Order: sequence, then structure tokens, then C-alpha cells
Amino acid sequence: MGITNLIRLFSGVALFLFGMSLMGDGLKKISGSRLEPILYRLSGTPLKGFLLGTGVTAVIQSSSATSVMVVGFVNSGMMKVKQGITIILGAILGTSITGWIICLSYLDGGSGVAGLLSTATLTGVVALAGIILYMFCKKQSLKNLGGILLGFAVLMFGMSTMSGAVETLGDQPWFTGLLTSMSNPILGILVGALFTALLQSASAAVGIVQALSATGVMTLGAAMPLLMGAVIGASFPVLLSALGADTNGKRTAVSYLIDAFMGVMVCASLFYIGDAIFRFRFLSVIMDPFSIALVNTIVRLAILLVLAPFVDVLEALAKLLIKEKPDRSSPALRLEERFLAHPALAVEQSRQVIGEMAKKSVTAISTATALLSTYTEAGYNKVSALEQEGDRYEDALGSYIVKLTGREMTEEQNKTVSLFLHTLSDFERITDHALNIAESAQELHSKHARFSDDACRELSVICAAVFETLQVTEEAFTTENLALAERVEPLEQVVDDLADALKLRHVARLQSGKCTIGQGFAFNDLITDLERVSDHCSNIAVAMIELRVGSFDTHEYLDVELQKRSKNYERYYQAYKTKYALD
Repeated sequence: MGITNLIRLFSGVALFLFGMSLMGDGLKKISGSRLEPILYRLSGTPLKGFLLGTGVTAVIQSSSATSVMVVGFVNSGMMKVKQGITIILGAILGTSITGWIICLSYLDGGSGVAGLLSTATLTGVVALAGIILYMFCKKQSLKNLGGILLGFAVLMFGMSTMSGAVETLGDQPWFTGLLTSMSNPILGILVGALFTALLQSASAAVGIVQALSATGVMTLGAAMPLLMGAVIGASFPVLLSALGADTNGKRTAVSYLIDAFMGVMVCASLFYIGDAIFRFRFLSVIMDPFSIALVNTIVRLAILLVLAPFVDVLEALAKLLIKEKPDRSSPALRLEERFLAHPALAVEQSRQVIGEMAKKSVTAISTATALLSTYTEAGYNKVSALEQEGDRYEDALGSYIVKLTGREMTEEQNKTVSLFLHTLSDFERITDHALNIAESAQELHSKHARFSDDACRELSVICAAVFETLQVTEEAFTTENLALAERVEPLEQVVDDLADALKLRHVARLQSGKCTIGQGFAFNDLITDLERVSDHCSNIAVAMIELRVGSFDTHEYLDVELQKRSKNYERYYQAYKTKYALD
């Protein structure tokens, strides 16, 4: 094999890897970036995990990419280690689809229909269609389709280049001897694993084996160990991706190596023990690219079937290898940087973390208002800690979302990110007001001051109204329920009316001597904080509604809503006004 052929081989490998990456990226884009969230949303059972891992990997053409995403899910707490193992097992099988795609590059030419289906013709037609769609279509989905076709054409051309570079090897005695040595299972598996680890792509390794099989001298006995080794070698990129992960993330990455190694060892042991007993004659069968693709699929399917009943054992082995370490980091500070390359995942993770932040703001207000009637230092410390967590959430999420805005996203994802940026500070400010309320309660307790019975009753009414406003807002936001969001504004208006009425009544009590000036200041501060909590709830709900309209002009929306006083608005307003009547 001369230097020219060697260069052609490496250039073919480079084109193959680039084409596969281009095609996978296009497939992810044309799917609307829905594939990644599906991985963790629908992986509740082992069977679903196997099927999803297989399906998603078949689309994005890389078991390593699927597994790296799974490591990110587990590392961020969005998925359990056991769920990740089931998806990884499915991914090991799913990557075999690339071998069948590669087979298209070995279709023989001829006349008639066979000529139309030849490699050169098919590659040319696909490349022409791809460049037309990519260059001249304005619709993004058609551009993405063009990218898929161009990636496929480059992949096909890369395979043709590789095949052309090695076609003369079949006549070389040294090459025949090398393939004979590959029939040694241990050596073949080791070479396959190292070669795949070097390429960081099992599909590329299988593609090269297919190219070598086109020489007409590769037997099944030589090909099978290489294909088994490729399964193990594909785990190395996943291991590298987990260097900065936490304990569970590392366990998930190690589980890929465990799955691949255990599966290959069990299947190889059973197969070669059977060969020692029965002497399989079919091991001397000469392979071609199509039979290589078939054997690759069978090997991976066998690994899945052998290991599927032992997911719990695989998880235990991962835990045995990676010991538990205490993780005291705040969930808000564990936003997965790996997901920035997959905006759909980053958006979904941000949604979950903001949801956690929203729930903590509800807890903060609930705890703070309870201190007004029964003050405890433990309660005050809890509110203070929640307020500090709110600050950390805002800092971490704000930085993460700003990084995300620099990525290429769909229109829907851009709208959602804009919503997050608009609502993030509102949830943080709610925890600030909770601390203000707790501090007022602490001051009243330290001074042994108490409001009059009328003031306490009125305060309990507005606290209940504000708490319901916050609960409705939190549920509307976390469940993306616009019907609930529409209830927030009339309820917030009731809180505003209550605040105005309570301030006037308290002035009357001050004038009559029922309350002191000191109590008056504290009461007004409490009413102001409660009213502002409802204002922030209104901001969040309006942002959700305006997201669907396509604008974030909150003041314009409120002006229109108050002017038209829609039937729903009026109905909810009257219902809440009756529910929270002072008298």
C-alpha cells in the first residue's frame, strides 16, 4: 500500500466522519430539537429506555453522542443512573443503523435501474438536491433537509474513497496474514477497541471494516472480533466527557464501558466456546459490506438481549467502581454545561430549575407569613436561607441563559428563553419580600408588639389572597397552563384593592388610638411587601400570556385588559372579591 493510497484512506475517513456529523446535525435540526428531551421524558421503564436509546441513536448516528447526553441528564439530576443504563444499552444497538446506510455506497452500477442506483449516480443526485435546498431555499426546515442530503453525499463519497484506497490490498500477502491474525478473538477485540477509541466513532470503525471486506479476503472469523472490539472502543469518548461530572454522572459514563465490556465478554465467550465444541464452518465465509452490517447488528442485538435482564447488576457494578461522595452543591449551581450544545436540553433544564426556584418562593412566602402569628427563630432562618438560595438561583440561571442565547435556537426556544429572562428576577424578588416580611415579624416579636384583632384579621385576609396568587402563578408557570395564568391578573387586582382598603382602615385605627405609630409603620410595610409579591406574580403571568402573542409589552397588555374587562376577567375578579371580602 503506497503513500498515495494511505493518504486516500485517511481522506476518506475524514470525509466519512464529517459527512456523518453533518447528517446527524441536520437530522436533529429537522426534528425540531425534540429528540433530546424525549430521552428523559419517556424513559420511565427499561423497555422504553432500550427503545428510545435505539431510536434516537439511529437518528443522530452516534451512540457516543446519545450517551454523552445521558451523562449530562444524570449529572444534572434529571435522570437516574438506572434509566441512563437502559438508554445506553439501546444506543449500542442503535448505532448499527449506520452500517446499513454505508451499504448504499456499495451498490453496483450497470444498465437500467441498476445504473440509476449506482454509488456515483446516487451520490451525485443526493448532492445536487442537497445543495439546491441548502443554497436556494429560505425555509429553515428545507435548509436542514439540504444539510442532511449533503452530509449523506459526503459520507458516501468518503466510503467510496476508502474503498478505492484499499481495493488492491486483497492481493497483498501481508494483508491476508494480518486478517488471519485478527481471527484470534483476544487480539481482534483489542485491535478493534483501540482503533475505535482512536477514531472516537464506532460507525467509522465499522465503515473501515466494511471497506476492507470489499477486498474479498476478509472472513467472518476475522471480522467478528473487530466488530466486538468496536463496541468497547466507543465507550472512550463517553468516559472523557464525564471528567468534570459528579458521582452519578461518572457512574453513568463508566456504565457504558461496563455494558460494552461485559456484553462483549459474555457473547464472545459463548460464541467461541460453541466454536470449540461444534467447529463453526461458517467462520471461513468471505464477508462483504452487507454481511458486515448484518453481523454488526446481530452482535449488538445479542449484547442488548444478554444484558437487558441485569440492569440492576450493571448499576451495582457502576456504584462499586465509583464510590459515593457527598455533594453539597446547590441545584441552581449544577446547570449542565454539556446541554448548551443541545439547546432543547438546556431550555428544558432551565425550565426545571426555574420551577424549583418558583416552588421555593412559595415556601418562603408561606413560612414568612406564618411568622406573623407564630414567630420562631427556626422559621426566620428558613426564610433567610430561601432568600439566599433565590439569589444563587438568579445568578446561576442568569449566566446560563445568557450563554444559551448565543446558540442557534428555534423560534419557540427563543420565545421560551425570553420568558425565562423576564420571569427570573420576579421569582427572586418574591423571596426578597418574604425576607422583608420575616424581618417585620422578627421586629414585632422582639418589641413584644401585637396588632389589634381587626388588623390581624385583615392581615390574614390579604395574606391568604397573596398566597393564592402565588400558588396559581407557580402552578401556571411550571405546568405552562395559560388558563391558570389568566386568573392571576384579576386576583392581583383584588390584592391591590385590599391593600388600599387596609391602609385606609389602619389610618382610621391610628387616629382612634387603637394602634400606635410604630405598629402603623410595620403594618404599612407588610401590606406593601404583600402587594409587591402579587405585582411580581402579575408580571410572570402576563409574560406567559404575551409569549403567545409575540410581544412582552406588559403595560400595554394590562391597559387593554383593564379597558375591555373581558367576561373571564370580570368573572374571576368578582369571585375573588367575594372570597376575600373584608367584612
